[in-house]
Amino acid sequence: MAKVGVDSIAGDFVDFLNASPTAFHAVAEAKLRLKEAGYEHISEREDWVLKPGGKYFFTRNHSTIIAFAIGQRFVAGNGFHIVGAHTDSPCLKIKPISKVVKGEFLEVGVQTYGGGLWHTWFDRDLTVAGRILIKLKKDGSDVYTHKLVRIQEPIMRIPTLAIHMDRSVMEGFKFNTQSNLVPVLATSIKNELQKLVGENIIVDQSDSTEKTNLSSNKHHLLLLKLIADQAGCEPDEICDFELQLCDTQPSIIGGALKEFIFSGRLDNLCMSFCSLKALIDATSAHGSLDQESGVRMVALFDHEEVGSNSAQGAASPAMFDALSRITQCFSSDSMLLAKAIQRSFVVSADMAHALHPNYMDKHEENHQPKMHGGLVIKHNANQRYATNAITSFIFREIADKHNLPIQDFVVRNDMACGSTIGPILASGVGVRTVDVGAPQLSMHSIREVCAVDDIRHSYEHFKAYFNEFTQLDAKNQRRLLSSFEFAYHITGMDLSLS
Repeated sequence: MAKVGVDSIAGDFVDFLNASPTAFHAVAEAKLRLKEAGYEHISEREDWVLKPGGKYFFTRNHSTIIAFAIGQRFVAGNGFHIVGAHTDSPCLKIKPISKVVKGEFLEVGVQTYGGGLWHTWFDRDLTVAGRILIKLKKDGSDVYTHKLVRIQEPIMRIPTLAIHMDRSVMEGFKFNTQSNLVPVLATSIKNELQKLVGENIIVDQSDSTEKTNLSSNKHHLLLLKLIADQAGCEPDEICDFELQLCDTQPSIIGGALKEFIFSGRLDNLCMSFCSLKALIDATSAHGSLDQESGVRMVALFDHEEVGSNSAQGAASPAMFDALSRITQCFSSDSMLLAKAIQRSFVVSADMAHALHPNYMDKHEENHQPKMHGGLVIKHNANQRYATNAITSFIFREIADKHNLPIQDFVVRNDMACGSTIGPILASGVGVRTVDVGAPQLSMHSIREVCAVDDIRHSYEHFKAYFNEFTQLDAKNQRRLLSSFEFAYHITGMDLSLS
């Protein structure tokens, strides 16, 4: 059998996934890629000096990033062409006081973040990653710094109960997220033995004289020592942290025909990657912004999985602030921002539910997105998605022009519908929005699956959107205006755009 080749974009995506165990790492990886592509890092704390043809990005909380490229023909009042996605995924986050000792085991207290399929976290080889705050001495003064950490080795596990002790598991795996979803770090007896043989790792929390800013009464000193070793600091220099559990199994291209990507966090690092790569590639070639009169933008938000209500979530003013400050850099006329918003367009990109071969009845029969079938336009009459006839038409027109596959999704009437950042941005900013996403299976599992082909379809669709939206939207506005004027002359009715 001939060897199946690996799509280069899918391979790049797998590299992105493996570099991004947390939202903090995903933003750090995005920053590296943007800087390599000539984007300038700017700060919201400083004045902005922007110019046509310039490429910029800023971050919030190190977990949200907004990047944009200004067209050479941009003037204040022109529109923004945006793809929005999110950097966070359901996970288990370490509690502020995580030290748990039960049955002579050292365990780590965690809290559930988002709506994960928590049963998939049992019997996995787990580690920790995230950010820590470190206090260092510099010129006799205390200096505080933020640092990303990731322990590569598996250091934790959440063991299931043997079937012999719970035969009811055959009727359904039921567990309590407070008492049963607790990872094991080590055994107490091994701690004592390590101390007796004089190993370097100090693990006796009760007798250790080592001082830490994060008191060993709150966290196992063993855990703090592992984190400090990874960060290149001492445990007593760690002031605080935001850490989460991660699967140590790497993301990979798999399947008998190498057609799938098996990984955690596909929701929503897949759309984050595709939109970011599309923006970079649509603004990197010489002259790529010469004819552009708008601003091409990608906004990757944190906290979508828990409602987006944070300073760095999509419900924050981050998007509006970006549009406002960019517009103000080119004119002091405050009225131009409202005009710019009405000329703007958001593609809310969040993964979609592919048809499951073993649960086909969970999809509405006329709306069954398939793997390899391209991006899915999401519709919901109750505004759980922000798509309307105009925004879906525009996005579909791009697909038609480039022979890209496109699909539609509507949830069954007897099932609850999820939501995205789309309605949040549409209602909060007042911008036209379409909700789309690549199809996947096992959403919110610790290991999800999507199709290699859909990575390329998504990337090419977003890239075409960035390259062509300005001209396409202008053409459609002329079409609509002409049709309304024609209808007015025929019927005498007022069918103005407003």
